Amino acid sequence: MKYLISETTKEERIEMVQKALSISLSGADVPSKYMQNLIEDYIEGRKELEEIKKIIIEKYKNDAIYGGY
Repeated sequence: MKYLISETTKEERIEMVQKALSISLSGADVPSKYMQNLIEDYIEGRKELEEIKKIIIEKYKNDAIYGGY
């Protein structure tokens, strides 16, 4: 399956995100506003998934180091 913005339409990205969220929400909390904004960046073609993955990893590293500040 293709995931790059250049290889997908906005509708395909929306469908992929909806599927991923439905799987992840089957035992977890609703994504934070921060995560929702990252999802929106992918859907709108502003950020690739690889970039979002790096942002999320860095955020959790910083949260672990600085206690979420």
